[in-house]
Amino acid sequence: MVMRPLALLAVTLAAFAAQPAWAETRLTVMSFNVWGGGANQGKPVDETAAVIRAAGADIVGIQETRQEAPDCSEESCPPASESVAAKLAAALGFHYYDQAKANAALWANAILSRYPIGAATQNDLGVAIDVAGRRVFAFNVHFTDFPYQPYQVMGIPYGDAPYLHSGAEAERAAEAARGSAVALLLRDLRAADRADAAFVFGDFNEPSHRDWTAGTAAAGRHPFAVAYPATRALEAQGFVDAYRSVHPDEVEQPGHTWEAIARPAEVAVHHDRIDYVFARGAVLAVERVQIFGERSPEADVVVTPWPSDHRAVAATIRF
Repeated sequence: MVMRPLALLAVTLAAFAAQPAWAETRLTVMSFNVWGGGANQGKPVDETAAVIRAAGADIVGIQETRQEAPDCSEESCPPASESVAAKLAAALGFHYYDQAKANAALWANAILSRYPIGAATQNDLGVAIDVAGRRVFAFNVHFTDFPYQPYQVMGIPYGDAPYLHSGAEAERAAEAARGSAVALLLRDLRAADRADAAFVFGDFNEPSHRDWTAGTAAAGRHPFAVAYPATRALEAQGFVDAYRSVHPDEVEQPGHTWEAIARPAEVAVHHDRIDYVFARGAVLAVERVQIFGERSPEADVVVTPWPSDHRAVAATIRF
């Protein structure tokens, strides 16, 4: 049986209520594609730090800590410049870890934390964090954006990727594009099997199976439902999509994180939710999830000036 997000949340809340008060830990965790710390648009790193402060975040997974190379294309876009993680950590008074390995699940990633950061996992996708004596793991990924299935489905040119004409085609294309990266993440997640809580942050460059549904297709958002595999793989590992657990109506509350520059009606872009916070714990409850961005109503919290082409997701979670 597949539990809907609200049912799962009710179960976790009921279990939490039975725990002694001393067991409670509350964290605000955040995923933010920082677009070179704003450097891709000539912005100072202070603007990115201001967003993280506004969220009151305790642990942050940031992606695109380095600028895009001048020869960046759809098929190949190597990172350039130094990581802004150290500057952001200094501005916030945080610890940080630059995820320096080169593999399919990383593109200039780093983890920032109010709490001490311990050892990294085998593929550099996660770190152990000591939260007042509790063992927490934070994983942070950035999957490839090429080929990008929403554009392939919507007939939006992006490199030489062919157009797709069914949900099954889109699902297979997503698996081919990101399956190896998801496999790396699943291997690293084993390190967190006995953790008090584990979080996965990331720019997946892939929508959720909970968003591309028959309901959103009927609403005219896209032509058909797609059971996107990356988010399903995490749910199969016991992780909860924090945003959808609090905002279960994908038609009324799309939670779009991409794109934060183009206007909603621009036809050359398809707006989607591709940035996530996932959470897992034996006893865990998601209290609040907010989208931070450049304007309302797309963002729950508006921060001006806005430094990125993505919106950020912040979740307050207790366990």
